[in-house]
Amino acid sequence: MSYPGYPPYQQTSPTVVPADPFNPCEDAEILRKAMKGFGTDEKAIINVLARRTNEQRLEIAVQFKTLYGKDLISDLKSELTGNFENLVVAMMTPLPQFYAQELHDAISGLGTDETVLIDVLCTLSNAEIRSITEAYHNIYYQNLESDLKGDTGGHFKRLMVSLCTAGRDESMMTNPHEAAADAEALFSAGEDRFGTDESTFNMILCQRNQAQLRLIFDEYERLAGNDIEDAIKSEFSGDIEDGLLAVVRSIKNQAAYFAKCLHKSVENLGTNDRDLIRLVVTRSEIDMGEIKGEYAAKYGESLADAIEGDCSGDYKKCLLALIGES
Repeated sequence: MSYPGYPPYQQTSPTVVPADPFNPCEDAEILRKAMKGFGTDEKAIINVLARRTNEQRLEIAVQFKTLYGKDLISDLKSELTGNFENLVVAMMTPLPQFYAQELHDAISGLGTDETVLIDVLCTLSNAEIRSITEAYHNIYYQNLESDLKGDTGGHFKRLMVSLCTAGRDESMMTNPHEAAADAEALFSAGEDRFGTDESTFNMILCQRNQAQLRLIFDEYERLAGNDIEDAIKSEFSGDIEDGLLAVVRSIKNQAAYFAKCLHKSVENLGTNDRDLIRLVVTRSEIDMGEIKGEYAAKYGESLADAIEGDCSGDYKKCLLALIGES
């Protein structure tokens, strides 16, 4: 299956694929037994849920309620704790709703978690962003764009609003002459002048289709003698630099971009479990196979080894199952 962020001819390798055969009633029964009585059979929960797609997990939840008159997520939350509970609840949440909750948590309260905003809005397709915007409104009765405007500022706010609009050309049609003109415009807006015309970067990076942007990046390097990433690093700083770099990197190589995000979540003292959970849950059904390859190539250890060294218990076992390593 090909996905946004990859050329249409490139197949991706998910590590969670639809179970076949699949019997949601049987799965509901296994989960009920795993949580009934004294103690919890965490292994059985992992064996079922980590080997079903998000859509199949939602079907299991419907059958669980039909058979037992109980809410599966509520039962899981009452039986599980800590990061393992957070991971399983994320797995059981419809993806647009999960992303909407992540964005809401990132911008509500004191401070903003810009990493979440960047990882979500700078990498997803128009259709995905529209479904998240709709889910956000349904859950919080708020407009995602308005909330982003209220919580971000300056050029980063403009970037977030542009991406939230979900208006990128997705035709994948390319035009070498226009690519050369856009590369010239980016060079003139940045490295070739005193000061930076940020709006030109915003316009081109948020509107052009991904195939065209790859051409533009090649043209830019030919024209300027250095990579577009170098230009962004020298012309921007802070959140807007991080956001523009995320757009560029995810368009160049989406698997490498997410490998970098995963490494960031486990590299320092203490794990950023929230980012780790979001990345593993959302990418496992899309391109985790490619991400694992990029991770090993760039960091000299497997993603599984990184998780082994940073996580523990049933949380670790479930993460490894989701990335196809158990």
